[in-house]
Amino acid sequence: MAMTGAFLAGLVAGYGVAIPVGAIAILILGLSARTSFRVGAAAALAVATADGLYAAVAALGGASLAGMIAPVAGPLRVVAAVVLLGLAAHGLWRTWAAHRSAAAPAARAGRGMGTPGRAYAALLGLTLLNPATVLYFVALVLGRPDTTGAGLLPAALFVAGVFLASASWQLLIAGGGTVVGRALSSPRGRSVTGLVSSALIAALAVLALLSG
Repeated sequence: MAMTGAFLAGLVAGYGVAIPVGAIAILILGLSARTSFRVGAAAALAVATADGLYAAVAALGGASLAGMIAPVAGPLRVVAAVVLLGLAAHGLWRTWAAHRSAAAPAARAGRGMGTPGRAYAALLGLTLLNPATVLYFVALVLGRPDTTGAGLLPAALFVAGVFLASASWQLLIAGGGTVVGRALSSPRGRSVTGLVSSALIAALAVLALLSG
């Protein structure tokens, strides 16, 4: 059950960080539409790789610090839940601001990314530059120590869940083509995905509090 819980926690976490449609998602859509699905898929897997790397750093760090933080696990769980709620609120604020302005994120398929290898390298670098992602995963690991406290296997399953969730969503975006791309990048589409992501993150915060 612990193994299954770690994997499912990774899936929920992965979808929570992957679902919002912003500049990176629209860049993947543009690459897929202007070049080929192979290029778009490479870009999508690069984003999933970055999410998985951040999850691994957070999970392995959480495992090594589990004994040290045990005496203050309760307060840290509350702090983690507050951080997650803050991220959810920030997501709602960005969704509301984008809805009010009705401005689409500017992202064009850049030059020099016309091959799968170049697209992968470029999107991996762009996604790793987002410091909010590692904060998100660290907060999750501190809030749900069951994902790492039992050893490396639960941590690996958590990371696998994050990667599979992120990859499945990003590949869906890459494979959707221009029709799905227009729907997701429209003001209504960004509002829906922003609300769904914020709801997932808020649910994770509640679970972090209840797990104590």
